[in-house]
Amino acid sequence: MLAEDRVQKVRGLLDAVRAEGRTALTAPEGKVIADAYGIAVPGEELAKDADEAVAFAARFDGPVVMKIVSPDILHKTDAGGVIVGVEGGEDVRAAFHKIIENARAYAPQARIEGVQVQELLPQGQEVIVGAVTDPTFGKVVAFGLGGVLVEVLKDVTFRLAPVDADEAESMLDSIRAAEILRGVRGRQPVHRAALAEQIRRVSELVTDFPEIAEVDLNPVIATAQSAVAADIRVILAEGTPKKRRTYGREEILVSMRRLMEPRSIAVIGASNEAGKIGNSVMRNLIDGGFSGEIHPVNPKSDDILGRKAYKTVTDVPGDVDVAVFAIPAKFVASALKEVGRKGIPNAVLIPSGFAETGEHEMQDEIVSIAEEHGVRLLGPNIYGYYATWQDLCATFCTPYDVKGGVALTSQSGGIGMAILGFARTTRTGVSAIVGLGNKSDIDEDDLLTWFGEDPHTECIAMHLEDLKDGRAFFDAARATVPKKPVVVLKAGRTAAGAKAAGSHTGALAGDDAVYDDILRQAGVIRAPGLNDMLEYARALPVLPTPQGDNIVIITGAGGSGVLLSDAVTDSGLSLMEIPDDLDASFREFIPPFGAAGNPVDITGGEPPSTYEATIRLGLEDPRIHALVLGYWHTIVTPPMVFAELTARVVAEFRERGIEKPVVASLAGDTEVEEACAYLYERGVVAYPYTTEKPVQVLGAKYRWARAAGLLT
Repeated sequence: MLAEDRVQKVRGLLDAVRAEGRTALTAPEGKVIADAYGIAVPGEELAKDADEAVAFAARFDGPVVMKIVSPDILHKTDAGGVIVGVEGGEDVRAAFHKIIENARAYAPQARIEGVQVQELLPQGQEVIVGAVTDPTFGKVVAFGLGGVLVEVLKDVTFRLAPVDADEAESMLDSIRAAEILRGVRGRQPVHRAALAEQIRRVSELVTDFPEIAEVDLNPVIATAQSAVAADIRVILAEGTPKKRRTYGREEILVSMRRLMEPRSIAVIGASNEAGKIGNSVMRNLIDGGFSGEIHPVNPKSDDILGRKAYKTVTDVPGDVDVAVFAIPAKFVASALKEVGRKGIPNAVLIPSGFAETGEHEMQDEIVSIAEEHGVRLLGPNIYGYYATWQDLCATFCTPYDVKGGVALTSQSGGIGMAILGFARTTRTGVSAIVGLGNKSDIDEDDLLTWFGEDPHTECIAMHLEDLKDGRAFFDAARATVPKKPVVVLKAGRTAAGAKAAGSHTGALAGDDAVYDDILRQAGVIRAPGLNDMLEYARALPVLPTPQGDNIVIITGAGGSGVLLSDAVTDSGLSLMEIPDDLDASFREFIPPFGAAGNPVDITGGEPPSTYEATIRLGLEDPRIHALVLGYWHTIVTPPMVFAELTARVVAEFRERGIEKPVVASLAGDTEVEEACAYLYERGVVAYPYTTEKPVQVLGAKYRWARAAGLLT
């Protein structure tokens, strides 16, 4: 069927269903849609009475499945409305009457259109293919193990729709039970292409028809020859979601450039009184060394911190790039109108007292004013923002001036302060720290678009509780990941999507399950916790990009070697199988009671020369792509001796053009802390008292390299 014809056919059917005031399609209506979109389903007929059921069953070769058809009964099995394997006229007639009787007992007021008589499919692997409308990401397609236990097993994976054939096939390998599809215990593997095609066609259907809220093919019977949906359920949305105002890429970059690289800033609510937000913002801008113009605005002052004050922002001479608000929420709307009339493109709203306290109308008002005047809003309810390369500290919090390549954002002020404290303690160089607060306008996709192009930013780390527009974030992440890593800490992992769902797919689409898969689809590195996010962000710019998967552990302690091996596996990495010649080379440097292989155990009593020789060999051999070092504190090789020799060897190879990721775990007394700091500053990501963390950050680097297409 031509694309235009099938769309017309489905459009007519959906309009008719809407006209009847229904949101759920019947099974025969579902078959019309399946046929239009090439979704494979078995042969079937709708029997109005028992005689028709007998006649229709006789047309199929063998036993049939019989199902109730009612627009008011969604879950047919729960209603006793499905009987499988019916054969012979007498049994078909009895099954027809039994199904009608069960349905009337289950839902006495239900409209019953008849009984569907369907060809019985051969035995095979039951899977589910479906689609839902996620409130964050829109149309999402799902795949997993199916059948009646689907909501118990919850072995399902999600992707943004539409998906192409390759993305659809990748879903088959993304469930925990993927091995079952490849054939186990003598069973044949399923027809992967046919199964992937069912996924692709469902994704195409929901993309063409946004009013379709949920689609369920459950079960799909997958065999070595085919993949056929035994049942199709289609549910329409009850309303149309409000469209969010969007901005093009160039619009975002122009606005963000003036926000992040301003030449002139006005502080509305600037104050001479210590302890007030307006005073702190002014002091931070001045003391932080911002070289642009700083204009205090306060109707009651002529001079603030030695700078001329203006009664209103409209009195400020010349162009202004950013207006920072340090006034109570109730005064923001009127001041924002003046900002709009002045033609200032960005407003940074520090005040709280908007949607986060239930004042949604007040927040809607400022958004409306901003849209009318073309002003982009950062906040409200934020701590402000830092742009270190501009010596810009537009915040009431403590200043921070260590320039570097990490951009950090947070939706929460408290998390923002944790980010600041971590950066200060670890001396992490940052390009920016940005508070997002209520995200009335500017959000993560705006900042991703900017940081993706910012030459000062090498890695982006974002704490978020939700996304206003998951599609926009996905697109921005997809565009950014090939250039630099994006790390996300998504809060609310345990908050299940407790929404009413009309299908198995809808019930399975808990918020976090969808977030997890789609962040992975976008190439984003998801951090399990706050410290993980910060450590990933700190480490990823330090580690070189690996050129292959072969990882070798060199350790001075057998126990740490075992734990490091576990961490490698847990992080989705693989230890290199050491070839005989390389094994022999390592053995030349370790005592007879040590152990080559992988991990390479040089034992704890070895001198610095043994550490140096084995590390050199690991960096020299092109078959090795990354090193994990396990150090054990001994008097023979003290911590700083180990740190200095390791840093020296790594630097030597770097000068020769050989760069490999090297991470280290140091076990010992408190001296190992200084040794780790020394190594970190020189390009070796090292941690004391842990075997997991260095390998986890290495795993994060590998995940980014794969997502960016730098490692196959």
